[in-house]
Formats: sequence, C-alpha cells, structure tokens
Amino acid sequence: MSRWFRSAACLLAALATACVAPSQEPERRESETGRGAVAGTPVVARGDLAQDEQATIELFRRASPSVVFITSIALRRDFLSMNAVEIPQGAGSGFVWDARGHVVTNYHVIQSVERSGRAEVMLSDQTSWPAEVVGGAPDKDLAVLRIEAPAQGLQPLLVGTSADLHVGQKVFAIGNPFGLDHTLTTGVLSALGREIDSIGGLPIRDVIQTDAAINPGNSGGPLLDSAGRLIGVNTAIFSPSGAYAGIGFAIPVDTVRWVVDDLIRHGRLVRPQLGVNVAPDAWLRELGIEGALVVTVAPGSGAALAGLRPTLRGARGQVELGDVIVAIDGEPVRSSADLILLLEKRRAGDQVRLTVDRDGEREELTATLAQPD
Repeated sequence: MSRWFRSAACLLAALATACVAPSQEPERRESETGRGAVAGTPVVARGDLAQDEQATIELFRRASPSVVFITSIALRRDFLSMNAVEIPQGAGSGFVWDARGHVVTNYHVIQSVERSGRAEVMLSDQTSWPAEVVGGAPDKDLAVLRIEAPAQGLQPLLVGTSADLHVGQKVFAIGNPFGLDHTLTTGVLSALGREIDSIGGLPIRDVIQTDAAINPGNSGGPLLDSAGRLIGVNTAIFSPSGAYAGIGFAIPVDTVRWVVDDLIRHGRLVRPQLGVNVAPDAWLRELGIEGALVVTVAPGSGAALAGLRPTLRGARGQVELGDVIVAIDGEPVRSSADLILLLEKRRAGDQVRLTVDRDGEREELTATLAQPD
C-alpha cells in the first residue's frame, strides 16, 4: 500500500510540473526580448546618417558651446518698504566673441541693464557669470558684455563675411527661444539688402532675411553658414502675431565686426565727423527737399574748410537755406539717415566728395573727415 501511494504521488508531481512550465515560458521570453517587445517583430538597423545630416550635427556640436543664455535683471524699489528688489526683465541669446570674455548680443536684450540693473550670462557648461556692459549701439541693435570666466571655458565662434552671401544658401540659427537652451533651427538665406528700424531711430541696412525659425529668446544669437562661420546676428522677426511666421532678420557680420570693435575700444560707436548739424527730415519734407540740409557748420571743421554754407537768418528775419548735401562720393543722400550711414563707412582722415544743392544749382566740394571728440 505504501509503495502504491509513493508511485501516485510521483505521478501527480510530474503532472503539476508539466502544467506549470508552459505558463512560465512566455514570461522568460518577454524578459529576454525586453519589456513590451512583440515576439517576431525585428528592429531594423538604421545605417549611416545622410551626409548633410552628419554635417549639421557636427556644425551644432562645434558651434553650440559658443552660444550663451543672457538674463537681464532690473532693480526696482518697493514703495512701501523702500527696499530695492531685483526683477527679471527679459532673456535672450548671445555668443562668445573672444577669449577675453567679450559676449555679443542685441542691444534690446540688455537695454534695461544700461539704465538700472545687471545681466547674467550662462555658458554652455551651465555656469552663470555676472556681466558688465562694455558698450551698446542702439542704432545697430548690438551690444557687448564682458564676463570674468576663465579663458579655457570660452569658445569664440568662427567669424565669416557677409559680402559673398547668396540667396538660397543654407543657414543655421542657434539660440534660446522661449528660454529653451541651445536650440538649432535651419533654413535658407531668403533675401539680402533688407532694411529694418533700430531702437535708436536710424534704419539698419543690408540686413539678412532668412526662413530659419527665429522666435522670442533667439535675439542676439548667431546665424551661421554651412561652414559654421558667423554671418549674422539674429535680431528680429516679421510677424503679425509676435511668433515665428517664416521671416526673420539678422544683422550682417560685416557690420557686426566694426561695431563690436568700436564698442570694445571706446564703449560706443565712433563715426568720423564732417562737422555739420543737419535739419530734421520732417522739415525737408515740408519744403519738398530731398537730401540733408546743413543747419550749422562747426568752425575749423572739414565742412567749414570745404566751404559748406549753413542755414542763416537774414537781416529782415527771413531764413536763408544752407547747402543741401545730395551725394557723398557719388552715392545719393536722400535724408539725414543716409548722410550718417554713408559717413560711418569712412574713417577719420578720409577725403570725401560732397555734391550739394546751393540755390538750385549743383556744386562739388571736397571735405576731410575728422576724428570725433
């Protein structure tokens, strides 16, 4: 009886093992193939990335460490407690210009800092540094900051030229749109020679137009060509809604180079002086005159030595209009802004040929530009 009982027990144990084993096998396969994997569905290897994809990835890898995140912080006084408090005013992008810690951005990004406040610059390694404003150029919407970061932690961008750009070539924008750091957008150069208004009132000319997405927070970031060189500084978008609509603008690097050099050297733009004050354009529109009307001429200036005539009031109180500058070296002057923008292309000591309208007749005068005070 005991032997029969042992045999029955062994048979029951074997049957139990056979029943349990099939239910455990799928679990083992699932753990081997990964959670949620579907048996029999192979993962296909992607293969090499396309050549243009590899180039874009490499461009971002090399250039993104140069791009920084800028926060402007204004000081405000609480009228109840009279305590000064810091309030974030805005944020934007910028990029490392040199190993001495100079950072380039848009003037409108740090506009509040010049009046009252401070700025912070966050590098790609997530370290934050207090920044001093070296100089600002509202007329060009450019500014230079400086941080005391160690040189080994700074990676300046490669600087290119905007003189040989072509509509249709690829461009790449890196910035911090909506506070999202190191965002890459791509597109093409849509147009050249655009004109936009600056904070300072003068137009910014020869602006680059692109369809690479530029959104709030991208301001001050670099626009790069396919070689990873700086060709412009992203500054504005054209949009009825305030968000990206396919048209963005960048200040050309050929303008950026000399503006940044002036800001680092002098803290401001240094334009050679002709030695005249001109009338507001509104006056000329009322008079139906096109050009830059000379109101005063500084004694001893290049304009005085050239014989430019100022606007005077006659003995009987009547106004005698002075010379109207209508061209410099053959380039037309249609407004006071034209005069300023043409002069900034020259250097102190240069001689310029002025075409003036004097009493309805054209005359040619030669003037030497002077160093500003």
